[in-house]
Amino acid sequence: MKLLTTIAILIFIVGSAQGLAQNAYIANANSGTVSVIDTRTNTVIGSPIPVGDVPWGVAVSPDGRKVYVTNIYSGTVSVIDTRTNTAVATFPAGRYPLGVAVSPDGARLYVANDNSAASTITVINAETGATIAAIPTGNGNGNSTAGVTVSPDGKKVYAVNLSTGEDTVSVINAATNAVVATISTPGKWNAYQAAFSPDGTKAYLSQTQISSTAAPVLTVIDVATSTVVDTIVLGNPGGTLVDATDGVVVSPDGKRVYVVNDLLASGQSFIYSQVSVIDTATDAIVAAIPINANASAGISITPDGTKLYVINTFANSVTVVDTRTNATTAVIPVGSFPISAGNFIQPLPRFAGTPGKANCHSKSVSALAKQYGGLNAAASALWFASVKALQDAIEDYCEG
Repeated sequence: MKLLTTIAILIFIVGSAQGLAQNAYIANANSGTVSVIDTRTNTVIGSPIPVGDVPWGVAVSPDGRKVYVTNIYSGTVSVIDTRTNTAVATFPAGRYPLGVAVSPDGARLYVANDNSAASTITVINAETGATIAAIPTGNGNGNSTAGVTVSPDGKKVYAVNLSTGEDTVSVINAATNAVVATISTPGKWNAYQAAFSPDGTKAYLSQTQISSTAAPVLTVIDVATSTVVDTIVLGNPGGTLVDATDGVVVSPDGKRVYVVNDLLASGQSFIYSQVSVIDTATDAIVAAIPINANASAGISITPDGTKLYVINTFANSVTVVDTRTNATTAVIPVGSFPISAGNFIQPLPRFAGTPGKANCHSKSVSALAKQYGGLNAAASALWFASVKALQDAIEDYCEG
């Protein structure tokens, strides 16, 4: 019995392993496809994956094996198998689905349906596609739900509501599928995405604070009290006027927040983009990274925190930024009108060892060899192209 229990634990630990690369999945709204980028080589791999009509939101499962893509005009969620990079299922969602998030255990999807006063968060069984609940989040004040994110412990779901009045966040109890609080925010009519800190104590909401200069803000929320604790007005270097904000992501170590700004320079007719970098210890802006002379949208970060991927919607490309230098390292062409709102990069694999420990590698290898009868069999079972790719992934994991 003890041996069987140990094997079951090992299967759980290594069952989520993926190939060495953490692929990025880019939803191309006008193309009705998803482009796949290998984050090792920064190249598009394979052919674009056909999905539904106007794909928008993207969420990767915690084990990296599935990618969920909302299709606005189809009213559906496409399910992509990352082993074959093909759409293998289509789940019904609510009307005009935009944002999507996955629970930490991978069991549930949360879909934001931008249907004005009738907006909802649709809760979906991630395995079967069955609708579990449709939670009302809209109201009669021009409120509509555009984004959704789940706390790291899976207990709270934040529905991001944009409005002609003030933007709000509906706080949903994941156990009861009920709205338990509504957080008022300083911005209006441009709250699209939010991100939790890794420890779940704070959430960061990107939004435009409508004023004479349309100054955008990053709103900081205390999760325990459901209150706004800071409002960071994003800078306008060079006398520019910041037109809007969009994607937001927190670094894996929780030390930095990256938020996309679209800017309109004085006297210019085109919008260009930057990423504002915020130090979470001080809530101070510590850098502004120029991106592209076209408006940008989604943003995601690699699991090791070294690279940002920023979607250039009107340039039909993705900009890659090295977070250690804040410099652009690549611009990758993708499909037409890319969006990819949400977490669109696969997670790191997990193994039996403890990252940072001297015996992490040997413990992980030993566990794999015992479970699968050798590393060749383990590499094949866990989708690695070779034993070397598996060994490289273990090294990456153990370095922490």
